[in-house]
Amino acid sequence: MAYKDLRAFLSTLRQSGELVDITRPIALQYDVAKALAKNSSVEGPALMFKDNGTEFPLVAGLYGNRRLALMAFESTEDTIHDRVTKGIDTPIGPVDFEGPAPCQEIVLTGDDIDLTKLPVPTYSPKDGGPYITAGIVVSEDPDTDVPDIGNYRFQLHDAHTLGVFSATNHRFGKNIAKAVARKVPLHGAIVIGVDPIIAYACQVQSGDATNDWFVAGGLRGEPVELVKAVTSTLKVPAHAEFIIEFVVDSDDQRVEGPLGEYTGYYTPASLKPTAKVTAITHRKDAIFQGLLTGKPITENHVLKQIPFEASILRQLQAQFPTISDISITSSGGVQTYVVIAMTPRYEGEARHAILAAMASNLHPKWVVVVDPDIDIRRSSEVEWAKSFRVKPREDVFVVDRTATAPLDPYTDGGYSSSVGIDATRPFGVEFPDVSEVPDWRSFDLPEINRTK
Repeated sequence: MAYKDLRAFLSTLRQSGELVDITRPIALQYDVAKALAKNSSVEGPALMFKDNGTEFPLVAGLYGNRRLALMAFESTEDTIHDRVTKGIDTPIGPVDFEGPAPCQEIVLTGDDIDLTKLPVPTYSPKDGGPYITAGIVVSEDPDTDVPDIGNYRFQLHDAHTLGVFSATNHRFGKNIAKAVARKVPLHGAIVIGVDPIIAYACQVQSGDATNDWFVAGGLRGEPVELVKAVTSTLKVPAHAEFIIEFVVDSDDQRVEGPLGEYTGYYTPASLKPTAKVTAITHRKDAIFQGLLTGKPITENHVLKQIPFEASILRQLQAQFPTISDISITSSGGVQTYVVIAMTPRYEGEARHAILAAMASNLHPKWVVVVDPDIDIRRSSEVEWAKSFRVKPREDVFVVDRTATAPLDPYTDGGYSSSVGIDATRPFGVEFPDVSEVPDWRSFDLPEINRTK
C-alpha cells in the first residue's frame, strides 16, 4: 500500500532510524546545506531541522541515497526496476478528494502572502539567493489542458515573487512558451511535501501528451487524491504540506541564478520570467522540504536515478529483450554515463543497443555494454570488463554531433559526441573462464561480522 502522505513516510523513516531530528539552531543561510552535504557524504539518514528561524520545521535528505529510495518504493534492488516498469505500464487515474482538503487547512491570499516566512535555504554563497529546490510544479498545456508535474527550481525574489527557471525542452518550459504565444496567463502551483512516489513519478520519462497523475497513480498502485486550487482551476495533491499558487509573468523578467545544478557546476545568472504568488495554502503544523543539488552525488541525482533507469530500460528491452539491467550513474549526473548488462544474440547487437541508448532522450556521452555476470553498479567490475573484454580499436567508437544533456557546461554549440564501448565477450569466440572462487557469497563466516 502506498504512503498516504509525507508524514506517513517520515513515520516509517523514524521507526527505521532513518530520520534524525536536529533541535539546535541551524541557519537557513549556508548551514543547512553544510549539514546536508556532510550527511550525504556518509549516505546518512533524512534530517529534520526544527530550529531554523521560522515557525515551520524543514526536512531534507529524503532522497539522499539509494537505500532511502528503495524504502520509498517499498522495494529491493532485485525488484525495483520491475516494480517501476509495471507501475508505468498500469496507469491509474486520479480521484477528487472528498471534503476539506488537508493541504488547504490554512489559506493565505493577498497581503497575508509572505514567502520570506518559509524556511527556504540559501545553499551556497555563490547562489543568486534562497531557492525552493524540492518543489513539484503542476501546470497544464494551454493547448490540450493535459497536466504536467515536474521538479523545478524557484529563486525567492521577495515576499510575493519567485524567479522561474525551466529549460525550453521541458514540459513546464513548453507550457510557458505556449501561453506567451497565445497571450494567455499560465497558472501553476508549487507542491511541497508529498508522499515520495509522487516526487519520483515526476522523473519518469514520458511524452508531452502524458497525464502525469496517471503515472503517479500507477507507481503508487492507487489513485492520487486531488483538490481544486484556491486561485485557479488546477488540481493539486490534497495531502501535500504546502501549495504555492502562482501566475507566470513573462513580461517581468528579473535576474535568476546562479545555482549549482545536477552537472556539479553553476548555471550563470540571466533574465528569467517571474512567478507572482496568488495564494499559499498549507496543513496545520506544516513541514517544509529542502533538497540539496550540485556536484554529484546529491539528492536530485538519487531522485532521478530509479525512474530514469526504469524508463530507459523499458524502452530498450522492447527492442533488445536480452538486456537484463541498466545503470545510469549518479556521478554522471544521471544523464551522461550509462552501463547496460545484456547477452548479445548476434554479433554487433551490443553496438546496436549502444546506438539506441545514445538516441534516447538521456543524450549520454558514454554508453558501456557488459555481460550479465558484471555487477553494473560496481565501477571496479565495469572497469575490469573494459580492461580485459575490449579491443579498443574494434570495440570502442565515437559518434559525432550528438545532442547534449541539458546544462552540460562543455559542448560544441549545443552538440557533443558520444563514446560507445562494447565490453561483452567476443561473440561466437571461445573465451577463458572467469577465475573466481565458487559459492563464496553464500559461505557463512560469522567471525568477520562486525558489530556497531
